Amino acid sequence: MARVTRFAPSPTGPLHLGHAFAALTAAARGDRFLLRLEDIDRARCTPAAETAICDDLVWLGLQWETPVMRQSDRLPAYRTALEHLHRLGLTYACICTRSDIRAALAAPQDGVPAPDGPAYPGTCRGRQGAGAVRLDLAAAMDRLGEVGFHETGLRAGPHRFGPGVAAGIGDIVLARREIGTSYHLAVVVDDAAQGITEVTRGEDLFDATIIHVVLQRLLNLPTPAYHHHRLIRDDAGRRLAKRDDARALAAFRADGATPADIRQMLGDLPG
Repeated sequence: MARVTRFAPSPTGPLHLGHAFAALTAAARGDRFLLRLEDIDRARCTPAAETAICDDLVWLGLQWETPVMRQSDRLPAYRTALEHLHRLGLTYACICTRSDIRAALAAPQDGVPAPDGPAYPGTCRGRQGAGAVRLDLAAAMDRLGEVGFHETGLRAGPHRFGPGVAAGIGDIVLARREIGTSYHLAVVVDDAAQGITEVTRGEDLFDATIIHVVLQRLLNLPTPAYHHHRLIRDDAGRRLAKRDDARALAAFRADGATPADIRQMLGDLPG
């Protein structure tokens, strides 16, 4: 079976060396390579950033299948997924602010690092009506019993998680009021729609994979393999972010760098 991989940037700023490594890794590991633009945050995403992303990828020598999927076109699919989870009795409306959540967290949290920020303590659990939509993760794990996925990257092998994992993660946001979805919900629905067989991404998202596998099981979607790769870091050891303009591909291009120079800076790609 053909391996289908994808690169899914948000068009909110320039690509940097970390993005280049992620895109090149995905392309190298796939028989089919797809591009998806995660542009649901319409307040921050711009056409100029989208054009710059595509220009940088072409400059790196990458090619992808068309048409390109845009999350902004996919809101009906996310609503359908939310409705399914609501019918299962696993969602509720949350009106808590970030300060409310910080105040409710009376003790440090142990266990799995929370991939969605501080583990939400369930203050609004059971509430319906307006607000952000959260998943009752403990109830979801009680329903599923155990979830798992196969890792082909840095932590290669099978990984299994039982109901106890919910306490360390908390009730994640499935849809924000101003957007209508969230990263976690959209990425799961879109990976299935594109037939992704292996998700390649940075090791910082390893813990988020637990959330994604839970959603796949609840939504009756296939679980792909996952390949978590090393991160490209700055001189202080910090993960690169879009604020690192000095490491933007456009800056290297302006200084006369070639795609071969970029590959040399990045080192060996996972194959």
